[in-house]
Amino acid sequence: MFPLGLPQRPSAGCTMITSMLSLAMKKPVKKDLAMTGEVTFTGRILPIGWVKEKTIAARRSEIKTIIFPSANRTDYDELASNVKEGLDVHFVDDYSQIFNLAFGEDEDAKKGLVY
Repeated sequence: MFPLGLPQRPSAGCTMITSMLSLAMKKPVKKDLAMTGEVTFTGRILPIGWVKEKTIAARRSEIKTIIFPSANRTDYDELASNVKEGLDVHFVDDYSQIFNLAFGEDEDAKKGLVY
């Protein structure tokens, strides 16, 4: 349930693409990774809402690495230091950056993705 007055935007596009690629390539995604962001047809990552809530949820789930859209950097920077403590956060503009973080720099994995 969304509180009244807050924007309600989809933000699972990059997660869905990553899960489908993982299945197609038969390559698992790193276990302690969380991501959020909507993806355009050209691979650009769009901003999301609920940065604070998503960061807290990741911490509670013992996630160590989070991927956010670059457009949300200021939202993240405004969070209290105790919320950000111990997290490795990456800000991305393009899906190729997410691909590299999720699957590593493996050349064989890159062959499965058409840019």
